[in-house]
Amino acid sequence: MSRFPAYRPRRLRRSETLRRLVRETRVTVEQLVQPLFVVPGSGVEKPVGSMPGIAQLSVDRAAEECRRLADLGLPAVLLFGIPEQKDARASGATDPDGIIPRALGAIREAAPGLLLMTDVCLCEYTDHGHCGIVRDGDVDNDPTLELLAAEALAHARAGADLVAPSDMMDGRVGAIRRALDAAGFAQLPIMSYAAKFASAFYGPFREAAESAPQFGDRRSYQLDPPNAEEALREVALDIEEGADIVMVKPALPYLDIVRRVKERFGYPVAAYHVSGEYAMVKAAAARGWIDEGRVVAESLTAIRRAGADVVITYFAKDVARGLGRA
Repeated sequence: MSRFPAYRPRRLRRSETLRRLVRETRVTVEQLVQPLFVVPGSGVEKPVGSMPGIAQLSVDRAAEECRRLADLGLPAVLLFGIPEQKDARASGATDPDGIIPRALGAIREAAPGLLLMTDVCLCEYTDHGHCGIVRDGDVDNDPTLELLAAEALAHARAGADLVAPSDMMDGRVGAIRRALDAAGFAQLPIMSYAAKFASAFYGPFREAAESAPQFGDRRSYQLDPPNAEEALREVALDIEEGADIVMVKPALPYLDIVRRVKERFGYPVAAYHVSGEYAMVKAAAARGWIDEGRVVAESLTAIRRAGADVVITYFAKDVARGLGRA
């Protein structure tokens, strides 16, 4: 008689076919969202130095890219706009003929089946780089809500399928929901950046979105990284105000938050695999220190295993092409 139990876990690990057959967590292209940075001009494709493979795209180039993404089977993009001019009141954010409304029209024509998500924030549009109206050196919460609601409404009127407020102002989801409902967009969903932490992983994004703060930082409105219970309170508030999907950002350093949000609320959960996470993988892979495909697959699997239903990642296109398929 063997001293081992009848059950030997290694039996189901002996071939790739068996491993695939009993795999508990799967990453599919249909769960991924590709972020895009849209800039003024025509024929513009400006690489982002800190994010190899990512570029700022003019409206025409963004439309062409979205056609390619749709052909690869990706279901959605998340659009960030960089205006021609910036000012203290983020005028470009609410302009019905602004960069994102123009992009929405062009992309809808080029890739009619693609789900078009838009980032709703003011940091890309303000000359100071903060996410709202600044008074006495701080972001004034309540006047900012009016601008955020107007920005979301401009995106809705231009054809957005979903709006995603990322500013972390108190009450922004409710303000946007009321504005959308009053204008006849009651069916338009909101994906809130509900638990967005004041993270050191955002550096490359700020280059891509040209949104680095010109003074101070964003710790007065983004979550303090050690605070998990506060993150859950933020998520609860956004759900109460009308959020349809709640997001945790960044992803990998906050997988515990992803898990707790999913278990406590049962709502659709998105996780943003952010620019710093992307840049680190690209940099290490370029030096031959890691196997990029395996690291991407493992990272995205971890995010899904933690409970994320939607993963926003700069690797979405690469995965759709075959990189990092588990």
